[in-house]
Amino acid sequence: MPLHKGLVKPLGRPVSRAPEGRFHPVSAEFSTEAVDGRVVASRGMATGRILLVEDEPDIAEILQYNLEKEGFAVEVESRGDAALERIRAAVPDLLILDLMLPGLDGLELARLLQRDRRTASLPLIMLTARGDEVDRIVGLELGADDYVSKPFSPREVVLRVKAVLRRASHEPPPGDELRIGSLHLDVAGHLLWIDGRGVDLTATEFRLLRLLMERAGRVQTRGQLLSDVWGYAEDVDSRTVDTHVRRLRRKLGPEADRIETVIGVGYRLRT
Repeated sequence: MPLHKGLVKPLGRPVSRAPEGRFHPVSAEFSTEAVDGRVVASRGMATGRILLVEDEPDIAEILQYNLEKEGFAVEVESRGDAALERIRAAVPDLLILDLMLPGLDGLELARLLQRDRRTASLPLIMLTARGDEVDRIVGLELGADDYVSKPFSPREVVLRVKAVLRRASHEPPPGDELRIGSLHLDVAGHLLWIDGRGVDLTATEFRLLRLLMERAGRVQTRGQLLSDVWGYAEDVDSRTVDTHVRRLRRKLGPEADRIETVIGVGYRLRT
């Protein structure tokens, strides 16, 4: 089977199994590189346990090789149902998930993870060979932090993994709380309360709401949000922002209207 564009297959490399562990960011210098028309920050060697769920052996081997070369510990599963069992046994630091899988497809697996509090905030990057925009939007609706369309280069995936893990590893200062209306955001505890009721948010939703609350009353362009929440320096795909705002509004219930759309510009949180 031919490899996807940009993939270079290593010869004679045995598949390794990763040790158990949680993500511990390491000190490294940041740099920026262009990925698919976006500018993302990257760093040197990194660590973290990644579960790659991909049923095409060539692609799985290439991605595992390139991620492990960067210092990540990578485990591979080819079936969605087996991946779910592995995640429930030991939650990884990041999940790379193909949409088309045997046993349990990627979208259904993402739905199940979203329903479990232990895995609702699991950083997730989706892989898809489909060209349908609906699939990408559904993936974002289900909590994906990012998506990569096939064909892709391994370097692109590595950079996106580093960007997502960097955001997920950010530790807020202790005791930091934000209150607007009935919204109560406990930043240190990573909790949202609305009228005393707890609301589950994904890591990306939490960052988005925190930024809007910190900058309440000020309009944030889609480009600003992509840069400050997702780590992209250019507004080249505003659908990512729009999809997450729509999903966040649904979770805010009676406070949904507090996020205002400024037509042609971006979003503002009303005080």
